[in-house]
Amino acid sequence: MTDTTTTRDGLSDAEAAEFRQKCVDFMEQFAGRSGSGAPTLDDQKAFLAAAADAGLAGLPYAEEFGGSGLTLAHEKIWREVKGDYRMMDNEFVISHGMCLPMLAEYGSDEQRERYMADAISGKTMWCQMFSEPGAGSDVASLQSRAELDGDEWVLNGQKVWTTLAHKSDYGIVVARTDPEQVKHAGLSMFILDMNAPGVEIRPIHQIDGGSHFNEVFFTDVRIPKDHLLGEYNAGWRLATAMLMYERVAIGSAGAGKINQPTFKLLRSAAEETGKLSDPVVRQQLAEIWSMETCKAMVAMRNRAEQKAGKTPGPAGSLGKLFGSQIAWRMRDFALEIAGPSSIAWDPDDESGADRQRIVLNSFQSSIAGGTDEIQRNIIGDRVLGLPREPAVDKGVPFKELKVGTQGTD
Repeated sequence: MTDTTTTRDGLSDAEAAEFRQKCVDFMEQFAGRSGSGAPTLDDQKAFLAAAADAGLAGLPYAEEFGGSGLTLAHEKIWREVKGDYRMMDNEFVISHGMCLPMLAEYGSDEQRERYMADAISGKTMWCQMFSEPGAGSDVASLQSRAELDGDEWVLNGQKVWTTLAHKSDYGIVVARTDPEQVKHAGLSMFILDMNAPGVEIRPIHQIDGGSHFNEVFFTDVRIPKDHLLGEYNAGWRLATAMLMYERVAIGSAGAGKINQPTFKLLRSAAEETGKLSDPVVRQQLAEIWSMETCKAMVAMRNRAEQKAGKTPGPAGSLGKLFGSQIAWRMRDFALEIAGPSSIAWDPDDESGADRQRIVLNSFQSSIAGGTDEIQRNIIGDRVLGLPREPAVDKGVPFKELKVGTQGTD
């Protein structure tokens, strides 16, 4: 008898089981179980290329643009299966979680045909460039300028805290195109070749010895006219959409299922230090377990509510903010459980530094993707409907504002 039972997503039980087994078989062949070590960038690119060949990359995207042409139900199963293995595409979170959805939703057919397939398969990596030295939480105050010169835009300015710019082939950049408009209205978004003349990338050295973030300088960088993403002067609307994607990507990383990676990290530290039977430590572990379980459930709900090809809503800030709170608690607990060994390691033994790097890098969680304060404002304003804070620059053209280095002479 043919199994015609269907799930809520329109996928029969038999079809779901068959696809799940396909995902398991693929992950068994191309990935290791959790705890098998972090894959290199080359490992991640090889994994994504193999996934594309197997029809397991870019699942909801159209086949004509390099996707698999499947459904969000398939995507959900794929995420659930991936959650049982080590994360094989961690450095592509921005490329796939932010830039790719923007190309799919706002790119022209020519842009989608040119860029999406290579992005999906990991042949190219993308970054996003919003923040500036004088425009961090207030992105709309950015000063980088793009001026049209014939068939090209000429970009000048600076970005900062750009994740993986030094490894990226392309980037999505927001620049001011009309200073006569109010600060939110005069922005546009562009696709940028990171190897174009005039682009200078300077890594920022981090406390853990790595260089994940960068400063990016633009000096008369020429961008083809047709590399405008979306409409002219619609950059703020697109930037808001991209930030929504970012917060969902950060807040639901690895959230194909309910899991507790931070709890496992701390439990391992407690076992190593002989403190697992300590009632205070057990209470701390239970707190982290509960918080991560709730975060995973919120992330799964956000994913379920997200429609194919549509920008996620402000609820993505909930998962992002909660993840930051977990990181802060994790850092405090790690120091109590393992002391200095939670943040320091033998420089001659890099293999044992994974936990320490996670603790040290937890500081960025309350900044990346928008600060905790910004997330609270978004939740209060757009989720809870609370009154907005007064805006003293409302209706004022950008050129008249004293922001960054503007108006300081």
